[in-house]
Amino acid sequence: MIITDTHTHLYSESFDEDRSEMIKRAIDKNIERFFIPAIDSTYTKSMLQLEKDFPNHIFLMMGLHPTHVKENFKEELAHVEEMLSKRKFYAVGEIGIDLYWDKSTLDIQIEAFRHQIKLAKMHKLPIVIHCRESFDEIFNVLEQEKSDDLFGIFHCFTGTIEQAHKAISYNMKLGIGGVVTFKNGKIDQFINQIDLKHIVLETDAPYLAPKPYRGKRNESSYIIKVLEKLSELYKMNIQDIASITTENSKTVFGV
Repeated sequence: MIITDTHTHLYSESFDEDRSEMIKRAIDKNIERFFIPAIDSTYTKSMLQLEKDFPNHIFLMMGLHPTHVKENFKEELAHVEEMLSKRKFYAVGEIGIDLYWDKSTLDIQIEAFRHQIKLAKMHKLPIVIHCRESFDEIFNVLEQEKSDDLFGIFHCFTGTIEQAHKAISYNMKLGIGGVVTFKNGKIDQFINQIDLKHIVLETDAPYLAPKPYRGKRNESSYIIKVLEKLSELYKMNIQDIASITTENSKTVFGV
């Protein structure tokens, strides 16, 4: 059984004390594939180091996170372009729109999102979407950009069943993580009505730890709790869910 964590910030400062041990804990539990989203240029060096330290397990993305779209966003996008032209990445991400932290940057967030979608198409890569309090805005951009060569993952999907179907209609898988274990997470009420072929697993570590770790630092080994919850909701064994979701991740990332 191979389990894939399609979204984990293993370079985060939260892991500075025990990064290698934390990654090994996950590998010992058959979590063998870690897809690493970018935030901005300040993290590139530590992402490349991660890949060097765990070459058989780490798969890097490149992109500018919406909460880091600031006055200098054009310089940051130039860095994304340069990196994509220099070496192999497995997705353009994490990109999108976040209206939880700052609504004043909406226009430049949309501009950065659109620009990075074009980069993904140019490099024939999937996109990994960050969508916080911004489904309408994200869907509006996707509607304008939709095409056969636009595909990817709605990371940390926490929307309604209608929004789930809409996301899937744009060639997107749903990234399901710790929120599915929350009492008030809501997605546990309908997720088993979504065919598993549309689902990938993620932790978003160090954020959004599943129960019983909620409120603590999340880590990739905790994806087992997400698997257990999905096993209960879909009435399927853990091995089958791990296998299907890992195959789905291979479809998206090409590896």
